[in-house]
Amino acid sequence: MTAIFKRDFRAYFTSPLGYVFLAAFLIIINGAFYLTSITRSTNNLSLIHRILLYTLIVLVPILTMRSMSEDYKQKTDQLLLTAPVKASGIVIGKFLAAYSVFVIGLAVTFIQVLIVASVGTPNIPGAIGDYIALLAASAVYIAIGLFVSSLTESQLVAAVASIGIFVFILLLDIFYVFTKVEFLKAILYWVSMYRRFNTFYMGVFSLADIVFYISGAGVFLFLTIRVLEKKRWS
Repeated sequence: MTAIFKRDFRAYFTSPLGYVFLAAFLIIINGAFYLTSITRSTNNLSLIHRILLYTLIVLVPILTMRSMSEDYKQKTDQLLLTAPVKASGIVIGKFLAAYSVFVIGLAVTFIQVLIVASVGTPNIPGAIGDYIALLAASAVYIAIGLFVSSLTESQLVAAVASIGIFVFILLLDIFYVFTKVEFLKAILYWVSMYRRFNTFYMGVFSLADIVFYISGAGVFLFLTIRVLEKKRWS
């Protein structure tokens, strides 16, 4: 697993992909910071983090589209599948590599907290809660992107399919707002990525919602492992 992690993490920065992701990430988050905090002279960073949650729809597919697809295209997946490494080790190594690149981008945004702290009093507990929620939610997105990438050798197909799934998740949240059927509303809330983030957005730390995100990531990592195991034995 460690070897897979190092290989894939290094690959992000020996190709333009990692730099493209970080550049897009920082442009979006700093643009949001300027528009919501600098121009309005507010110390509320929660809106920025909420905007970032929505932009994961586009950012994560950039990060995950080649995770498995590139190996399929280059036929290096055969080397991985015949190596003395469990499918779980391959998947977790690739997941951690993509997740680490995301964490690097998110860590840079902590500068925004320092900027606000230098001129005002930011809501530190709220900001910490948002960061924890973003780390948990992004794990689900990356796990989904990794799973989609394991199904095709085309990076473009993997990216478009991932965006399609993420948009569908967003539509479920929109449908939650407009539906009047309480039973359906309860189901939609239970599966909603965004409703659960609202808990942190309002400054409340919810262990149940963190467990939901971690469980969601675990499900898609398990599915990706099953895809690799099927390929190994086929």
